[in-house]
Amino acid sequence: MAVVNPTLRIALVQPNLTVGDLHGNAERVLEGLARAQAVAADLTVFPELTLSGYPPEDLLLKPQFRKDNARTLRQLAPYVPHGMTALIGFVDEDKKGHVYNALAVIAGGVIRGVYHKMCLPNYGVFDERRYFTPGKTVGVLALGELLIALSICEDIWRENGPLDHDRGIAGAQIIVNASASPYHAGKRREREDLLKHRARQHRAAICYVNLVGGQDELIFDGSSQIWSSAGRKLAQVHAFEEDLLVHDLEIRPQANRRAGGSNRSGIRLIRCPKPQNEARPKLGRRKRVPELSRCEEIYKALVLGTRDYVRKNRFKAVCLGLSGGIDSALTAAIAADALGADQVNAVVMPSPFSSKGTMHDAEALAKNLGIGLLRFPIESLMKEYEQSLTSTIGHDYSALARENVQARIRGNLLMALSNSYGWLLLTTGNKSEMATGYCTLYGDMAGGFAVLKDVPKTLVYELSEYRNSVGCVIPRTVLTRAPSAELAKGQKDADSLPPYEVLDPIIKGYVEEDRSYSDLVRAGHRADAVRRTIRLVDGSEYKRRQGPPGVRITPRAFGKDRRIPITNRYAQF
Repeated sequence: MAVVNPTLRIALVQPNLTVGDLHGNAERVLEGLARAQAVAADLTVFPELTLSGYPPEDLLLKPQFRKDNARTLRQLAPYVPHGMTALIGFVDEDKKGHVYNALAVIAGGVIRGVYHKMCLPNYGVFDERRYFTPGKTVGVLALGELLIALSICEDIWRENGPLDHDRGIAGAQIIVNASASPYHAGKRREREDLLKHRARQHRAAICYVNLVGGQDELIFDGSSQIWSSAGRKLAQVHAFEEDLLVHDLEIRPQANRRAGGSNRSGIRLIRCPKPQNEARPKLGRRKRVPELSRCEEIYKALVLGTRDYVRKNRFKAVCLGLSGGIDSALTAAIAADALGADQVNAVVMPSPFSSKGTMHDAEALAKNLGIGLLRFPIESLMKEYEQSLTSTIGHDYSALARENVQARIRGNLLMALSNSYGWLLLTTGNKSEMATGYCTLYGDMAGGFAVLKDVPKTLVYELSEYRNSVGCVIPRTVLTRAPSAELAKGQKDADSLPPYEVLDPIIKGYVEEDRSYSDLVRAGHRADAVRRTIRLVDGSEYKRRQGPPGVRITPRAFGKDRRIPITNRYAQF
């Protein structure tokens, strides 16, 4: 007769949280516990810093916030159901005032122990060493004879980290990783490769749970999953949406893995009651999670980031300028998909330089999406500016100033609508424009959220094609027309910038990869285009500092990722 190995029923709760909303986040925990109880889970795991949300940033410097967070955890402890052990991320503080990124272990209505994150990331968008003290002790949860190594996000990424070597794994058969791992294109594949490697390396199953949702510029994609000790993915949930992953993990006895083996220096053993494995409901067959294409993944991230920024900041609707160009068309489509067409208000503001084609396309797009459309011609306002400025400064009123006045008139009108109706103004500029300064301060940069801030122009076209493949809403002429700001007669973007297919790879190399002028030229880029692009990028830092936040979808976005001094004379040529 075959021996049936015991199983551990694990529930990974993938919630959408809000930074600072201790009460709301606690409600999410209670909902997750209730769902896990309904399927009789033995172990329920929540993400990193569940109670505070991630990243809490300088809220962590407020003593009252830290106290409120700890009190919220204590209040939750009695709600962990009998027979279940729960792992909940929170902010811990010791008697000496040291603050820790922590994972609480709760069972039987009490906090049985706390694990402190040992590896604190301090690169890119992360500033954890500004706030937290690194933990010194590896955490191991003992459920009877079953050992589970505890880890928080960076702990599993770091080579020679707490899980490496025999000291870290401590004989554990399962590794739990509670994460708040931000998204960028390609990150999900990179993460899966890591989890597969770690599972094989430690011969342990890995249960990885991640946040989902938007927080300012960051997107958390979720993508929680479970891997076998052989490096085979056993289960996963959908990306970019709240979900619950429940899985029966088979526990195979291994002679060399005993609870007593972890009672050594540098190991903290947290003991909880052994799961009873009583009669429990059978799990239904889980639907396969489909793979996402590159454009589908990025589009979902942009939709989620826009929705959460608007909703979490308590805006009920948005507005944007609709020019008939591809950037505003894609922004409008994302906004409609994120919020619903009835919450999106487009504004067309034709000038004498606006073509009939672009105005027709703007109206057609609004009709296709079913969004509201307002019309404000700006020719009379342009004449008022012209008369006022020329009467004062005469011939010094330059052609560039005339172009920018149009953008600023439009920005003023849009902000007036925002103030009047409480709409959040979405800006429509892309990363190529933000990089090179091909945008107008207090004009097309005016607004509260920049949906395409981290999306290069060439990718704007790809995403537009993807959106039309789902349902054709962007007129074909928008995709085929040469890009133009239409601020002067016959104006084209190519008059001021290298072609986007030349420009975008240089921006990627210079901004995202920190490659030098010489590196880029050696890589085959034209020397004149590289020099021109670097000068434009370096000279536009002051503009970017004054722009609104936007969704981060690359490994190096303008904002938290890249902090270049405005006053800066470093030159490469």
